[in-house]
Amino acid sequence: MTLSEQITAVPEPGAPEPAGSRRRTRADRREARRAHEGMPVGAGRSRVSNGLVLLALGLFTLYSVTPVWWLLVSATKDQRDLLYSNGLWFADFNLADNIEQVFTYNDGIFFRWLLNSLLYAGVGALVCTLIALSAGYALSRFQFPGRGAALGAVIGSFLIPYAMLTLPLYLLFARLGLVNTVWAVLIPSFISPFSVYLAKVYVDGAVPEELIEAARLDGAGELRIFFQIVMRMMTTGGATVFLLAFVQNWNQFFLPLTMLRGEEQWTLSLGLYAWNAKRDEAEIDLSALVLTGSLLSIVPLAVFMVAMQRYWRAGVTLGSLK
Repeated sequence: MTLSEQITAVPEPGAPEPAGSRRRTRADRREARRAHEGMPVGAGRSRVSNGLVLLALGLFTLYSVTPVWWLLVSATKDQRDLLYSNGLWFADFNLADNIEQVFTYNDGIFFRWLLNSLLYAGVGALVCTLIALSAGYALSRFQFPGRGAALGAVIGSFLIPYAMLTLPLYLLFARLGLVNTVWAVLIPSFISPFSVYLAKVYVDGAVPEELIEAARLDGAGELRIFFQIVMRMMTTGGATVFLLAFVQNWNQFFLPLTMLRGEEQWTLSLGLYAWNAKRDEAEIDLSALVLTGSLLSIVPLAVFMVAMQRYWRAGVTLGSLK
């Protein structure tokens, strides 16, 4: 820079500084003060953003936990306390009596509904997981004509509302003579397009193509590769698919309502709905039984979630070791 340029660059005495430079100077002073006090740079902004995130998470947690809390409190009340006490706090503790009434009402039909739900949800989710992992592995690691169209059909099919398929399924099973049988509920639960797509995404990220090619070069067949290599590497993905299918089958209502007639084959959700509708047809009020049964229906899902945690933990640990 020449001498004349240096003279021109020096501001005249009394001339105001540009607003941008003044703001920058003040900001630099604040950051320097924080650094001198031992506070990290940007701590003020991070505190505000962290506070907003914590507030949002707290509101979401309250929104999620409140219905469960109401159900827990209501299951401990009798018919009178359900009507005249605070809905979000306890009154006389009658949980044991309510559970006893649930188990003994109508010759213990609640146990039969519980076993039916375990059958529909467990067997359906197990077969669904096996089919989904097989189809997802085929779509991810095999090249065949129509692969893109098949993937598009899978994605498009799980965008269709499931309720729209209930009437065609009923007509189909009526022709086959399977209405009012366990197969009318089990067979539709074997197929889940979303589970297939989810399995394909897991295979894309968890199963290297080099490993499959090495196994083929060693002489391993496709079935052996799938069951001894792919399935072991898909523990986390398989557990996720199984859990989602189990919860969906456990909570399904419209399909059993359409396919099943006798109460001996009903699921828990359908049976509790029948109890809730029965109070309009009879003089007795089964509200306490319905609420207590709803609370008991959550227990198997909670136990199942806790039991499945070790598979996710094992999958995360395996990924970190790789």
